[in-house]
Amino acid sequence: MNRHSPTRRTGFVLAMAAAVALVATGCSPAATNSAIDATAPAKLTGTVSFWHFFSDREAKVVQSVVDDFEKANPGVKVDVHSGQDDEKLQKAIAAGNSVDVGLSYSTDIVGNFCSSGAFRDLGPYITRDKVDLTQFSTTVRSYTEYKGTRCSMPVLADDYGLYYNKKLLAAAGYSEPPKTLGELEKMAIALTTYNADGSIKTLGFNPMMGFYENAASHFGPLAGATWLKKNGNSAIGGDPAWTELMKWQKGFVDAIGYDKLNTFTSGLGQEFSADNAFQTGQVAMNLDGEYRTAFIDDQTPNLEYGTAPLPTADDHTALYGGGYITGNIAGISKGAKNPEAAWALLKYLTTDTGAIVKLSNGLKNVPTTSAALSSPDLEVTPQFKTFLDIAADEHSGTTPPSPVGAGYQQSFEDYWHKYQSGSGTGLAAGLAKVDKDIDASIALTAGP
Repeated sequence: MNRHSPTRRTGFVLAMAAAVALVATGCSPAATNSAIDATAPAKLTGTVSFWHFFSDREAKVVQSVVDDFEKANPGVKVDVHSGQDDEKLQKAIAAGNSVDVGLSYSTDIVGNFCSSGAFRDLGPYITRDKVDLTQFSTTVRSYTEYKGTRCSMPVLADDYGLYYNKKLLAAAGYSEPPKTLGELEKMAIALTTYNADGSIKTLGFNPMMGFYENAASHFGPLAGATWLKKNGNSAIGGDPAWTELMKWQKGFVDAIGYDKLNTFTSGLGQEFSADNAFQTGQVAMNLDGEYRTAFIDDQTPNLEYGTAPLPTADDHTALYGGGYITGNIAGISKGAKNPEAAWALLKYLTTDTGAIVKLSNGLKNVPTTSAALSSPDLEVTPQFKTFLDIAADEHSGTTPPSPVGAGYQQSFEDYWHKYQSGSGTGLAAGLAKVDKDIDASIALTAGP
């Protein structure tokens, strides 16, 4: 599962600058990797050190696919390091620790990992082994490379939609989920109930930025908002779509009350626990990824719920059906001791239909190849199918890679948090400052 929640990403972004600086030290760019053998080895041998972030139930799913790879390649032993988040992965590569293949939950590292050489350029391997990249969608291909260098491959994808509690909606007289943000707000307010003291008892939808998966990146496609200009600088302040989304969200917050929402939100369970507020019925509708279906099956199997694409801005209804797409990415470390075996494992995880389907069925993430998406072995419930449709929709999009990683997103969200609380400056001035800060950070990475 792609751990893209704002709370987790904040810590990651704060640590990223120092880690990236370490990674870049002494690194030649990915494009200058030493030449590879003209043909792939007939037999693979040795050990592959594989680092990934999955843990507990999900780690067992990954291990089962690794076991299949070892059976197919009896001369290779995969040394698995599970539970290694992106910060640990970056530091391990920077320190020269034994990392052959690194699996990240964040596409945001691609820009700096490609440009610094922390992940090797996979182009020579792809060309030699005639790997067909058209099996991946244009969006998926876009977040696995940076400025023409492909230093990573996709290991399943996440996309985001709307979860809704069927019983709560039916009790309020609704038979279908909302399709526009205006409808979402109207329904959410009607679904919200209060305790005798005026505090929130049940919330129709939590509009607070920073709640679970409420991130600017996930809202952007709902109005076709753009992040960066062609020159890499910030496009946020000059794009009216962001202003529209922020004004809608702030108005929604104000309609219920920032303090009431803040108090209610602070008392909710952790996102990735059985006390998730949607799973407990404390929130009737929620923005979340496809992986939530697996958590519900495991933790709240009797929950009657449906899924749908996220509502679009009222004047962008043509975008309905799309959403935000991101995914897990993996690459070969610059210090890989066994690069050929590492490439074989990476290719297996990302292009072998059986492996991808097994991972998808176990993790409930979206497959990233056309063959896996159409495989009869793919387990598809009505709730999960929504996310397969979102992944295939032409209006779905992602966040562009940048040398500052997720830094440009975090700068924007930091301001959005202030704005929703009423402590931010005027919106136009605030967004102009966001643009200025992002441009300065990007210029800093470019050097003199």
